[in-house]
Amino acid sequence: MPAPVVPAVFHLRRARDLIDRHFAERLDVDAMARVAGFSRYHFVRAFKAAYGETPGRYLTRRRVERAQDLLRSADLTVTEICHLVGFSSVGSFSARFSELVGASPTGYRRLHAERGAPRVPGCFVMAWSRPGYRNLEEAPGSRRSYRRRHDQTAVARVPVRPGPGPG
Repeated sequence: MPAPVVPAVFHLRRARDLIDRHFAERLDVDAMARVAGFSRYHFVRAFKAAYGETPGRYLTRRRVERAQDLLRSADLTVTEICHLVGFSSVGSFSARFSELVGASPTGYRRLHAERGAPRVPGCFVMAWSRPGYRNLEEAPGSRRSYRRRHDQTAVARVPVRPGPGPG
């Protein structure tokens, strides 16, 4: 009995999910293509055919969408938001933001500040917006993450013998 055929979109969706989860990290086309199981050139063509934009443009758009959320709600500087969403240069961040949104990051923030929405303190955003793992191997759902979590729960289940009381 032959194995069932999995549509290419299924594999492309895995790469898109990787971008959605790890947009703030340094991602390159090779890593995305590896997750999808394609060569880098075939991956770029297939991704564009399926989603209407290249993986690089999709990644940039996701970063700008997250920056919009932070500009509306967080009390962080534009530079902090730029680095928090994965851009390495404030200049490239501002250029891409203006290209996609139609306003500079500062202008966008000013427009939404006039509406009077309460802002989240920057220290809270910085503490809770970045994941605690150092690379993709330690990300939730990876094999290494599962092993580490499994090992920790196994250790937690070992009964502790009461020692001698305080002396």
